[in-house]
Amino acid sequence: MAALAWLIIPVVAAVVAMIWASWAARAPRATGDPASLAEHQRFRAAMERSTAASESNGQ
Repeated sequence: MAALAWLIIPVVAAVVAMIWASWAARAPRATGDPASLAEHQRFRAAMERSTAASESNGQ
């Protein structure tokens, strides 16, 4: 019975690894949310303005 337990451990580990690998290799989701992209562009513009203002102040 102990030998069976030692054989079950690697089998379960292999099954878990196969499940994880299939999950990790799945196709990525589409990232076409226009509101999110617009928000990111506004954030980048604000950061660029903030950086430009601090550079012109000599900081």
